[in-house]
Amino acid sequence: MDSVPALDEPLKKVLGPATAKVMAEHLGLHTVGDLLHHYPRRYEERGQLTHLADLPMDEHVTVVAQVADARLHTFASSRAPRGKGQRLEVTITDGSGRLQLVFFGAGVHKPHKELLPGTRAMFAGKVSVFNRRLQLAHPAYELLRGDAEETVETWAGALIPIYPATAKLESWKIGKALQTVLPSAQEAADPLPGPLREGRGLVTLPEALLKIHRPHTKADIEEARARLKWDEAFVLQVALARRRHADAQLPAVPRRPRPDGILAAFDDRLPFTLTEGQRKVSEEIFADLATDHPMHRLLQGEVGSGKTMVALRAMLAVVDAGGQAAMLAPTEVLAQQHHRSVTEMMGDLAQGGMLGGADDATKVVLLTGSMGAAARRQALLDLATGEAGIVIGTHALIEDKVQFHDLGLVVVDEQHRFGVEQRDALRGKGKQPPHLLVMTATPIPRTVAMTVFGDLETSVLDQLPAGRSPIASHVVPAADKPHFLARAWERVREEVEKGHQAYVVCPRIGDEEDGAKAKKKSPEDEAEKRPPLAVLDTAEQLARGPLAGLRVDVLHGRMPPDDKDAVMRRFAAGEVDVLVATTVIEVGVNVPNATAMVIMDADRFGVSQLHQLRGRVGRGSAPGLCLLVTEMPEASPARQRLNAVASTLDGFELSRIDLEQRREGDVLGQAQSGTRSSLRMLAVIDDEEVIAEAREEAARIVASDPDLERLPALRTALDALLDEEREQYLEKG
Repeated sequence: MDSVPALDEPLKKVLGPATAKVMAEHLGLHTVGDLLHHYPRRYEERGQLTHLADLPMDEHVTVVAQVADARLHTFASSRAPRGKGQRLEVTITDGSGRLQLVFFGAGVHKPHKELLPGTRAMFAGKVSVFNRRLQLAHPAYELLRGDAEETVETWAGALIPIYPATAKLESWKIGKALQTVLPSAQEAADPLPGPLREGRGLVTLPEALLKIHRPHTKADIEEARARLKWDEAFVLQVALARRRHADAQLPAVPRRPRPDGILAAFDDRLPFTLTEGQRKVSEEIFADLATDHPMHRLLQGEVGSGKTMVALRAMLAVVDAGGQAAMLAPTEVLAQQHHRSVTEMMGDLAQGGMLGGADDATKVVLLTGSMGAAARRQALLDLATGEAGIVIGTHALIEDKVQFHDLGLVVVDEQHRFGVEQRDALRGKGKQPPHLLVMTATPIPRTVAMTVFGDLETSVLDQLPAGRSPIASHVVPAADKPHFLARAWERVREEVEKGHQAYVVCPRIGDEEDGAKAKKKSPEDEAEKRPPLAVLDTAEQLARGPLAGLRVDVLHGRMPPDDKDAVMRRFAAGEVDVLVATTVIEVGVNVPNATAMVIMDADRFGVSQLHQLRGRVGRGSAPGLCLLVTEMPEASPARQRLNAVASTLDGFELSRIDLEQRREGDVLGQAQSGTRSSLRMLAVIDDEEVIAEAREEAARIVASDPDLERLPALRTALDALLDEEREQYLEKG
């Protein structure tokens, strides 16, 4: 984390090339500093045994346990036909459960001598199942002899650190490597300003590193963690504060709507009143648009809370002020959908330059990669001349050929699907930096928003518009209760008989190319011995079986864009009863007459994704129904996750549950995974206070010293966080 030579020393010089190579390839550790920031995952106490009862399947684990018994068996095999094959079975226990270890062939001799009943050791290996029992095959192990001088020294103190390890490098070998480099911790330059550290009673960085790797008491661990969490939160918040500060210095054209312009005309025609939330958020946006530096705002709202309406009013305000607005959507289906709904909402106000267009009208154009050459040429011309005030498109908008007359606002829909380069490339198309509005339908807890989108001001829409109906969600345990699944298809038929429509969602497509990819099975698939259900197979089975006689159609990502659009149009027009689809319908698809959704293999989807999918029903006046079909057993974490989704419609609550169940790395995007800058100590949900306080401190420091000239160690830490490949860290795409 800093450029002090001792900490920049390559590991191969200190630990030797073989160990250094494994650390670099499997753990992403290259320097002494990297290794010092590879913290223990947990600690074992000498007198305390791990819970063998809670071992995760198919994961690399380290356990501390006692040998209960050891038996050597001989058997005949192709290699040892005379019954001379040897297998050593060792049972270890920790009071909570028992676990079998197995060793074969020549590998039995050493453990047979060493692993005698009563012996205590650390064992590391991958948990597998054999004969319905958990086992470790050929685990690495390290005996814990409390008396030998060397062991006592190595495992100094009563607490044994257990490190995130790999099959190639066990936890205790990482521990030994750390003992070698630990003296260098004294050289660590401290990024926290002295007054801040002292004011909060935090230990110095060298002391924190010593205590995290060689704690003598639990209090040592707590002190170290408190300090290291502050480092992560503070350095990240300083980076974000500097970005906000720099953005605030940029010039932008203020965009104020005219009192008698297109926005006023649009508002006059609205057949409904805006919700209180929509009005409040619109005011925040209009205030930002009227300033002379670029707006950077995150608009997050529940599925169906009316974000598109808020974004459209912002775009019309910019058109009023003589500028253009671009909306960037992640998929062609979504871009077409937005284009259709925007032109429908605007009516003749979207027919600028055409017969029948209103006086204040502008042109709304669509730009996607698969458009015909003539339509594309016309769209590009309309943008360059300023004829089109609003453009809606996919990343085709970013291409060099696309020129704007005067780009004033960029609206990015579903930001987590766009990388920073794409967002910046579009922003770069304005003569001056345009205003930016980012929309996300995956509600983000406040603390995550502060960590991930810290350079954006946040607006939240948490009310549903009037006329929206509640959605009832139920888990359908297909394996335990097959008749529940049969009832689910009856419910779909009942909805169709009432004149409504339904979605059936599957995790994969099911054509040949897809089948090849599906061969790489995840541990869950292995456990279930079947690939996830596919759209093409499911549609065929339903049309022949439980939904025979209904109009069933399919939609998936590998269909040509025109075919996708045609299917969506038929579904929207009510010519299809049941649409069997992949998650391409996850965002933006708006068919108010669709009231039921059956999600097959629901356990294969994340919590936020299920919530997004569910938001496609109940968009009209009839109540929505969402059935989550799973074969996972009652007690499994997957079932708990589905029960959580079924129990609440509050997206913010679900996003907390989602975060608690997944690692932050997933949430903070790929820019973090596998890089030194990932959050190792900070848990964004548990450490809300630290993040909020760090943000305040960071803002204060950056306001008084934007270039951090008085804080060289903090600058160094920032450079380590933001070297070129990690610049994206601030803008998780």
